[in-house]
Amino acid sequence: MAGGKAERKGRPAPQRFQGIQFQKSKGQHILKNPLIVQSIVQKAGLKSTDIVLEIGPGTGNMTMKLLEVAKKVIAVELDPRMVLELQRRVQNTPYVNHLQLIQGDILKTELPYFDVCVANIPYQISSPITFKLLSHRPLFRCAVIMYQKEFAQRLVAQPGDPLFCRLSVNTQLLARVFHLLKVGKNNFRPPPKVDSSVVRIEPRTPLPPINFKEWDGLIRLCFNRKNKTLGSIFRQKPVVALLEKNYKTFQALQDASGSKVQEVGADPSLLGDLAEDDSMEVEGDADAMEIMEEDGSGDPSSFKEKALGVLKQGGYEDKRSSKLTQDDFLRMLALFNKAGIHFT
Repeated sequence: MAGGKAERKGRPAPQRFQGIQFQKSKGQHILKNPLIVQSIVQKAGLKSTDIVLEIGPGTGNMTMKLLEVAKKVIAVELDPRMVLELQRRVQNTPYVNHLQLIQGDILKTELPYFDVCVANIPYQISSPITFKLLSHRPLFRCAVIMYQKEFAQRLVAQPGDPLFCRLSVNTQLLARVFHLLKVGKNNFRPPPKVDSSVVRIEPRTPLPPINFKEWDGLIRLCFNRKNKTLGSIFRQKPVVALLEKNYKTFQALQDASGSKVQEVGADPSLLGDLAEDDSMEVEGDADAMEIMEEDGSGDPSSFKEKALGVLKQGGYEDKRSSKLTQDDFLRMLALFNKAGIHFT
């Protein structure tokens, strides 16, 4: 318009909700489609007596729907602007005394008791949030969580699937995981760069009686090159050296204590440490991750033969991690431990 300010071109205007500017760097993508919000609430299977944990409620679109069904909603939100907006939104409604707001970082917050978790989480912290929930006690009934589509696909991937990885194995050790629905990027304000999926997680009880550090050590090793045979992985010099060192340490501890060292325990939340998880790479990118192979010189060590003997005993020497089941890994860990071979 004549006399007006020239329109600025280039970067699009920031997305706002009633004066609140969303921050994409913090994963603030608000689910705006009421039909999808309603579908998520329905799929959570809430009871009138349930206490619901909501992570990242944002402006409260889902919170208000949860309050209509559940006894109480505990909402954990980092952004103080969103907390104020949610407080304003619930004021003068019948639900004002049924909402507990906790302002803070979900990863640093001690979670109270809850029956069900419903969340549209920041995708960059999907793994630590998932395993924090799965290590929470007492166990909750289920969690219905929105993830980035590719992360959700890895959560539910089965042996033989190209996306089957350490994340798949560790999550499914602790819980049953089901894909519920796909959610396109245009259902959010502002729209993210990726599509999303909603997943239902049901914690297993009881958990298998294993040491989770031992388990994680074995799974990391197996999925470093998930499409190599286990026999070739356990022939690698660094692997043999590490296991032999663990073996000697374990024997020394056992000799010092005069009794069998405890093999059960550890916090299952450590399984969410995927910061350097090679198995999260898409198949075909694995060449960059190869660790040093044995050069073939000299005679095989007796310890290497000991490790390979365990694989042969279980029929795993020619198997690949990408095609093994949970029961296979549990049995393999038990066989190694029985032979005195440990992974931590």
